[in-house]
Amino acid sequence: MDDDDDNADFGNILDGTHTIEISHAGDAEKVSVTIASTDHFVTSALVRHGIIPCSPISPSVTISIDALELYRVAWLWNPHFSIQAFVKSICDLHGTVFHRYLPRQVSISFDLYLQLRTRVDSLINTVIHRNSPDWRLRNACPCCTYELQNEPTMTFRLLYAMDGNNSLKRVEHSDEENLCAGRWKNMVDEKMKRSWGVYDETGIFLAVCRHGFCLLIADMVQSGELAKHPLSIVAKLLDAFGTDLGSRYDIGCQFKTTLDNSVLGPLAHSLNHTCLVGAFHGHAHKCLCQLYHLATYISGLGLEDLETCECTFSKSNALASTLCYASVFHRQQLIAVYFEHNDEYEVYPSLGNFLYNNYKQALDILSDSEINLKKLMQDIHIPDESVFEWWLQEERDYLHGLRNAAATHRMETACRHTLELFKKDLATVQELENKLDIVQRWVPEDFEWQNAGRLVAKRRYQRALDTLEGLVVARIFELTKMNHSGTGYKLRKHIANALQTRSAAIHTALDWSLALTPPRRTLKWDKVIEYAFLANFDLLQDAREDVSEHPWVTPAARQAMDLYFKMCRAKEEILRVNVKIRHLVTYIRDEDHYLCACEAQMLLSEPALAYQIGA
Repeated sequence: MDDDDDNADFGNILDGTHTIEISHAGDAEKVSVTIASTDHFVTSALVRHGIIPCSPISPSVTISIDALELYRVAWLWNPHFSIQAFVKSICDLHGTVFHRYLPRQVSISFDLYLQLRTRVDSLINTVIHRNSPDWRLRNACPCCTYELQNEPTMTFRLLYAMDGNNSLKRVEHSDEENLCAGRWKNMVDEKMKRSWGVYDETGIFLAVCRHGFCLLIADMVQSGELAKHPLSIVAKLLDAFGTDLGSRYDIGCQFKTTLDNSVLGPLAHSLNHTCLVGAFHGHAHKCLCQLYHLATYISGLGLEDLETCECTFSKSNALASTLCYASVFHRQQLIAVYFEHNDEYEVYPSLGNFLYNNYKQALDILSDSEINLKKLMQDIHIPDESVFEWWLQEERDYLHGLRNAAATHRMETACRHTLELFKKDLATVQELENKLDIVQRWVPEDFEWQNAGRLVAKRRYQRALDTLEGLVVARIFELTKMNHSGTGYKLRKHIANALQTRSAAIHTALDWSLALTPPRRTLKWDKVIEYAFLANFDLLQDAREDVSEHPWVTPAARQAMDLYFKMCRAKEEILRVNVKIRHLVTYIRDEDHYLCACEAQMLLSEPALAYQIGA
């Protein structure tokens, strides 16, 4: 850090060649700065000598570019490292007393330095013809976007995940009117009044490819995570990449419904856009959603878990303390710089390991599962692997039937209400008696009345059992999937918490079944939580369809199904990784040749830009 108070006319335009001396604070050594005739301002001379001033006119504090670059790199690897801590470290190294104004001045110099870097990058991109609006998006990931000729057709051209994160929120500095205080009683409280509008930007909505490269970032301004954010992301990516995209969003099947109902629905359908469900959401959501959207059952998905956003946010959360009270400009600046650095210095160098680990994981699955699957198929007498696909479809149909039962119940209720209205009409009753040849109306003592009462009671019991069956069966399937190999402890813990929350519905259904008349076999909560497989669920034998008799509900069959679909996804992963390896290797070769050619072309006309291209 340099300090100079003797040159009050730093900002004046100078002619000719001049030399000024700058004293290092706390040091007697003088540094000479030559002002050439080409320097219209002293500030340009300072930058040419590797020094960034803190103001354009009469700067009193300057800091070297090397120091600013040191802070930039240190901050990107540790966002908790503040400018104040950096300035104090520099002052200690120079033996200078720290002053409160220094962090502010260094911050100004740092902003200027980042702007210079951005300007240089813009000039380079123009020279090498990479300045089109969507160039970065279309070439963000070498493995996803660098397609080659005559390569195998993939089910998904691009797999990406998107999600919102509220850790990068920013406190609003200006007071904002509470629009709800006069309308809602819960907003009248003084604390709620003060908290209204505390945050201006409430976080970011991010889209990343399966390898971790940041594709798009949307700023959530004065709003939470709304449907407009994923819809705008999908629209942009469809426009950039076209067909055969697969996306994962946190609300999964609900977002698929939202997308289908939006103006993007026909476009997404025509371009073959598929909404997928991540591993965590899939295991914690309803069973029928899992059967259609869980990664294990999606053909062409490979071993992708679609949880890339969680990995990305686990790193970017370190920005929270820096951005919470930052200005709008600094917040957006630092977010952009951080994700650019993350793509270039973390994600890109890790691509080789990413592909290697996926390839090795797929080979291990095939080698471990093939023998076990054959043995299981022999034990339970399965002739062909196509049975597993049929079982999966049968399970879907079964749960669909349970869901449709609720709609049937509503229709039956409406029919009953209609009949009650008809019963008020005596003429209609008499006509009905004539048509049925009823000579005498039934009374509670009649056999027919009692027989009908038993039928109604049985129907009520089966309806209650349908509800209980749907809840318990789904829970058993979810517990089975939760214990899949490869599910980490923390993920299992999250799934268990989600299932515990949903267990309240089972409590309600149990209370309902206990109140039935005549009494039937009852089911208690402490028994339900011990069930691990449908074969243990004896009460299903009283249902309209005894699902426990199906072969796909037994533990051995479920294990065989899991092994089969894991092997299917592993084979797809090997095919995908083979393609992506060629993408990456070809990209590295072509990129090196192209940049070397651009550097050689610019070497004579623009040597400074040529140096930056080759750097």
